[in-house]
Amino acid sequence: MKNTHREPGGAGLEDDEVFVDILKERRRSTDLGHALRTFNPPPYRGGSPCSVAELNKAVLESQYLRYVVNEIAMDTGSSAEKVREDACGILEEMSQNLQLGFIRLMAYTLTKVFKRLFTSIFVNMEGLSTLQQATQESPVILMPNHRSYVDFLVISYILFTYDIPVPVIAAGIPLAGMKIVGEILRRSGAFFIRRAIGSDRLYWAVLSEYVKAIVRRGYAPLEFYVEGFRSRTLKSLKPKLGMMHMVLEPYFKGEVFDITLVPISISYDRLLEESLLAQELLGVPKPKESTMGLLKASKVLQEDYGTMHVTFGRPLSVRELCQGKINHCQYNLIPRDLPQKPTAETQACVSWLSHLVVRIQEEGSLISPWSLMACLLLQAPITVLTADGLVWHHFTEKTLWLKKLVLDFGARLNWPGQVPDSDVMSSTVALHYSIVQRNAGRLYLVQEKEPARKHPVGPEEGVIITAAAVLMLASYRNQSLHVFVRPALLASAIHITKSSRRDELFAFFCFLQDVFSFEFIFIPDQSSQDFEEACFLLKKCGAVHITPQEVTASDAGMEVFSFLQALLQPFIDSYQVMFKYLSEGGVHVFTDKEFLPAVRNLASKLILSGELSTYEALSSDTQKNVLSSLRSLEAVTKLSGSKENEYRVNTEAVRRIGDVLSGKIPPQMLRTTPDARL
Repeated sequence: MKNTHREPGGAGLEDDEVFVDILKERRRSTDLGHALRTFNPPPYRGGSPCSVAELNKAVLESQYLRYVVNEIAMDTGSSAEKVREDACGILEEMSQNLQLGFIRLMAYTLTKVFKRLFTSIFVNMEGLSTLQQATQESPVILMPNHRSYVDFLVISYILFTYDIPVPVIAAGIPLAGMKIVGEILRRSGAFFIRRAIGSDRLYWAVLSEYVKAIVRRGYAPLEFYVEGFRSRTLKSLKPKLGMMHMVLEPYFKGEVFDITLVPISISYDRLLEESLLAQELLGVPKPKESTMGLLKASKVLQEDYGTMHVTFGRPLSVRELCQGKINHCQYNLIPRDLPQKPTAETQACVSWLSHLVVRIQEEGSLISPWSLMACLLLQAPITVLTADGLVWHHFTEKTLWLKKLVLDFGARLNWPGQVPDSDVMSSTVALHYSIVQRNAGRLYLVQEKEPARKHPVGPEEGVIITAAAVLMLASYRNQSLHVFVRPALLASAIHITKSSRRDELFAFFCFLQDVFSFEFIFIPDQSSQDFEEACFLLKKCGAVHITPQEVTASDAGMEVFSFLQALLQPFIDSYQVMFKYLSEGGVHVFTDKEFLPAVRNLASKLILSGELSTYEALSSDTQKNVLSSLRSLEAVTKLSGSKENEYRVNTEAVRRIGDVLSGKIPPQMLRTTPDARL
């Protein structure tokens, strides 16, 4: 086998795209030799290098921070010196201390860890080449998706390996509390941000100036997760805009000529945290990050996690993307050093860019055979999966049918070539033995084995045990949802409305996008393009006939329609459960703490009674997404001044949204009422 991923014939990859296994060379040479290799990345040509101390001094002495310090001192009655001391403390807690010696230590350690965990780590060489060039020409912002704690480690490791400047990385403050590990991460380039900043003006000012100083000086590539948090569902999260606005502001204010954004897609065959993520979604508190916890987790080194793919996307010029979208004159009216509230135009541009980056991350990810298999497994009744099992022969045929469909839809598929399909699927099942097992020609869902008890497991506890297995399966299905979601929305619109008129289908398509705006990534103001893309893909696979006025399902497309409707159904059913709770349960005002357990309790009862077939309604992420969606639709309102996140429900608006989703009333009816504005 050669050292490129294309050699074994990965299906769905571009013909000229070459992926190199960076672990292949590491297995042939010494780990220490790699760590001590000459590291000589080409410098950024836009400014002179500066030290950590010089960077921090520039932040503390900036006119912007001085202005904010004086303003806070006047507002609070404190002295400017006291506020300045507080700012110094914040910066000391926050700032990175990047040192080459610790980068080498991390390289040595990670080489050993990665060789144990992964069969291969594939990287696209063209992406690395364009990134290396970009780091010399303008400030670079690395923007990976976030699915695992491994994400930021592997990127720094790759850049060190290929003589590209190692990034400084925005990380959560809990990592800083891991004593030895936290200090190693800090000296490897991590800077630490509190997770709950709230309205702390001084903290926001220090953070903002620190980030902008890194960008203005081109100190190092800056890496952050535009999604904000690690996705517990392996599905892309709606982007957070705060950090994105900070990194773009130097361009908006004309302090730098251009900024380069580099979307990065990280795809895993198997995730280290798969079981932990499912437990978190069911309400089990996430373990606190600690050095001891990391040592206890060392048992993962005994497991096989398959391959990882890291795709560095084409560098995006902010200057080119923002042409015609930003009026720089607004920034000329106010001195650069004074705080400025973002205009609606700026906010819209930042939101558009953030969503665009996430979509490019999705398109750059590689779909694994297991993700396709998970899509199909979740469409089987749970009783069949746990008791009778799926006939392996039939399941392989269906998976190969789905493989063809996903390629028709233009996805990047990581399906090894020159290997029999049956072997690919068998090895995939073997890799995911903790979720499914094959026995006597059938495939079964594995449920967590409970320790011996004096009393048998109750029905409610049985639901949670099954849900943990289902949510692990759902997380892998979610890795390929971006490929299917637009055709699935159109297929569901045709199924629910029983209409073939383009205007009616488009209206329902837009309604579904509004309802599921926190579930899937849709670029703002691009509904027409999304609808046309859905029409094109369904026509391409022969599922619909299209005229200027109509979109009609074809007889040959029934299998495609059935699959796509079933793919979206768990989301529709889960949302309806929560609409039912809010519109029929006599709830008028509630808090976060009341909503999540109450909805989980209702979903459990409906599952036990047979009225609900999806366990995904038990997921806290789904429940929070419903709440966010209803707030955006103005069917739920957050009460101002509430310390416990209290919300008021417009039960009639929630009921009407549920009725539209079930096809009882057309979506146009919602637009005529002020109660549920779309």
